[in-house]
Amino acid sequence: MLLKTKKTGFIGAGTMAKAIMKGLENTGMQMLASDVAPGPGVLADNRELTRKSDIIFLCVKPFAVESVLREIRDDLNENHLLVSIAAGMSTEMIEAVIEKQLPVIRVMPNTPATIGEGMSALCRGKYADEEHSLLIMELFKAVGRCVEVKEELIGAVTGISGSGPAFMYLIMEALADGGVKLGLKKETAIELAAQTALGAAKMVLETDKHPALLRDEVATPGGCTIAGLSVMENEKVRSALIKTVQETAKVSSQLG
Repeated sequence: MLLKTKKTGFIGAGTMAKAIMKGLENTGMQMLASDVAPGPGVLADNRELTRKSDIIFLCVKPFAVESVLREIRDDLNENHLLVSIAAGMSTEMIEAVIEKQLPVIRVMPNTPATIGEGMSALCRGKYADEEHSLLIMELFKAVGRCVEVKEELIGAVTGISGSGPAFMYLIMEALADGGVKLGLKKETAIELAAQTALGAAKMVLETDKHPALLRDEVATPGGCTIAGLSVMENEKVRSALIKTVQETAKVSSQLG
């Protein structure tokens, strides 16, 4: 596996970095991390991490990306590959700050990478080629699924999958609350909602059927499911979710 030959450094050891690193534990990849709050196995020096790494992940908040890049840019060389997971920070912005013709890949991952069920999307900067994108694609496929998109679509990705787990948790919580209201124990209702969400997602991914078709297969004429779907339509759940994706994408584009 090509990844095993690469030393990967994570600048910023927050929730998302830890999720990716945990997901990559079984790949044999050599990993380092640095953070403002160093601990066991976490360096305090971003420049030291840069010198020791081939692939450098920028896992800091968007407002901190520029200062980190200015800090490490003298240690960057033609063998480095920069990967940013900072929302709102374009590859063009990163290239302008480092003032070097280095490959930059931008990725929008999500936290289910922790359990190997992540959904990520990447786009290439001006100096990144197909080999670079395939390498990072391989890395993120080790923790779930990964697709490549044009950079102008990364905001849409953020609205669906980047922030999407939070939206799914809210939906599952609401379904479970409905069950509790009808007399189910909370733990049972949550298990029912979570497994149902998991099963429905696998049906979409493994059958290649459109979600609308799968929905119709559940909803028999005059039955209880169509009655429930009618409530969702009357309450404009579909419209609310579309607006949720749009607003999330809008805000993510402003973070840089």
